[in-house]
Amino acid sequence: MPGALDEKSALVHAGFLNAWNTVATRTIDAVRVQLAQHPGYSIVVSGHSLGGALASLAGISFKRVFPSVPLRVFTYGQPRTGNAAYATLLNKEIGTPNLYRGVHTTDGVPTIIPTAAGYRHHGTEYWSMADPVTPENTRACDPNGEDLSCSAQKLSAGINPPHTVYYNIVAGTPYCI
Repeated sequence: MPGALDEKSALVHAGFLNAWNTVATRTIDAVRVQLAQHPGYSIVVSGHSLGGALASLAGISFKRVFPSVPLRVFTYGQPRTGNAAYATLLNKEIGTPNLYRGVHTTDGVPTIIPTAAGYRHHGTEYWSMADPVTPENTRACDPNGEDLSCSAQKLSAGINPPHTVYYNIVAGTPYCI
């Protein structure tokens, strides 16, 4: 069928997939219980760094298991998680209006896995181009995932200080105690 997704060509980083697979069944079961108890709920998945990669995998898993439940995925400092077919799969099934990727200035993690290795981002990047983070300093990038006028233009600096602060919140700050 023309235009159909070739799901067999959607590939993800083996380490990210292994990490998700270790918690997937328990996580899906817990969400199933919550949805049964609260039928009007929607699903929101969020993660920073490795957690962002796992959030993207959780997002597509939840979309497949709970197709009629509204879903949004928010990631911060997410490394590229899969190939172009994976990015296309998320963009089409979850929908780019429901995929939000935050990138803080020169955070090196979103570009640490190169496109030259076949990896590609999904969804719309919201690039905070400069500090302080303000609406005026943040650009909504092309939802194709690899907008060269946004953070994709920067060479990776690896795990660096901008990776540890998102929207003026230091990574590891305990909010859910």
